[in-house]
Amino acid sequence: MALTLNVIIGSTRPGRHGPSIAKWFEGYAREHGAFEPKLVDLADFNLPVYDEPKHPRLQHYEHAHTKAWSASVASADAYAFVTPEYNYFAPPALVNALDFVYSEWGRKPAGLVSYGGVSAGLRAAQSLKMVLTTLNMMPVPQGVAIPMFASLIDAEKVFQPNELILTSAKSMLDELAVWATALKPTRG
Repeated sequence: MALTLNVIIGSTRPGRHGPSIAKWFEGYAREHGAFEPKLVDLADFNLPVYDEPKHPRLQHYEHAHTKAWSASVASADAYAFVTPEYNYFAPPALVNALDFVYSEWGRKPAGLVSYGGVSAGLRAAQSLKMVLTTLNMMPVPQGVAIPMFASLIDAEKVFQPNELILTSAKSMLDELAVWATALKPTRG
């Protein structure tokens, strides 16, 4: 049985480009073969700023949006976060979504597909690594950094990766598969 990889679109901003990149990555991950990828759009969950009365560690959720998000996060063996960079940091919607649940993330690997201008979203990716490790995830060192991403999206909003991006994606998926396979038996 293939491992499940949630490809999470980390921006909810109107006019965002994350869906184009995430759709490409989900298809590439499917072709890779180690995972059964699932495209997860944070915008579909409409998470408010954290509103649960109890700490997420307890998993005593009261709101339907939290229960739905919890089920989505728990269903995965690994994650690929597709993230832009906002003011040298990860998007607030993504940070909020990470904070919404706790135990569901644990002992699973995560890869980062970052995009931006010249910096390729690398500052956002680096800022996320601290949060991911605090949530007991293993962020793999391999990542996909996409500089000047707008030049790689065509008129139909289809992302067209170059050879360097494809090589990076394969490397990250290979490593995610190793970690996902190793960590799966450690989860109760």
